[in-house]
Amino acid sequence: MPETIELSLRGGDFEATVLKDGSGPPLLYLHGAVGQKGWAPFLSALAQQFTVYAPYLPGYAKSTGLEKLDDILDLTLHQFELLDALGVSKAHVVGHFLGGMIAAEMAALSPSYVDRLVLAAPAGTWRDDAQVADLLAMTAGDLQTELWSSASSSMSLSTADFEANARLKAELAADRMVDLTAAGKFLWPIPDRGLKRRAYRIKAPTLVLWGENDRIIPPVYAEDFSRLIPQAEVSIIPNAGHLLMIERSEVFSAAVAEFLS
Repeated sequence: MPETIELSLRGGDFEATVLKDGSGPPLLYLHGAVGQKGWAPFLSALAQQFTVYAPYLPGYAKSTGLEKLDDILDLTLHQFELLDALGVSKAHVVGHFLGGMIAAEMAALSPSYVDRLVLAAPAGTWRDDAQVADLLAMTAGDLQTELWSSASSSMSLSTADFEANARLKAELAADRMVDLTAAGKFLWPIPDRGLKRRAYRIKAPTLVLWGENDRIIPPVYAEDFSRLIPQAEVSIIPNAGHLLMIERSEVFSAAVAEFLS
């Protein structure tokens, strides 16, 4: 089981909860807007090779200070403060959706903090012809359906992944409004906050992962990131939806570990 670290930042303005496990090079994992936060089987797999730090973003669980953040720049700077408090000067950074958006901003704003970068269905750009789903407009039932692959992929899931899927679906309805309220500050009305103007500064080797059946942010957005980030690698994971790291945990963790190693 991961260790829980409680940090007080900026004179108590921010209280951050961070889960930590494993050994090896540091890896910072930044969760997405909804559907997965905290610990999961894919992080246990990565902890076999890396020291994994998985913070709850401000506004999620017991991590506080959301009201003191005005924009994505503030949220990104918060991650640097978090790494400083953890005594980590440089880390691999892996982020999903909102977390992917933050991870890309970290690599652009302060490249020295980021060793290698993995972006899983990241937010940060916008296409009028393939719009990102409006999660706030979805009912709990619709969201439970749309987050997962449209493919019938249950036969490919390990027991741990199947149990994680069931647990997340059960928790989603209870948490979704709190989580989406926190995420909405940085993603809505559209998640384009100017990353395209800064992405040229990203120096870290980058892997972009997408679920082929993602109905929240279509896989066509992978083209944006492959264009914006020099020499970024793109991999589309079959039988996976928006929560690719849960739905195809073993495939996801293996791809990330291979790229980071």
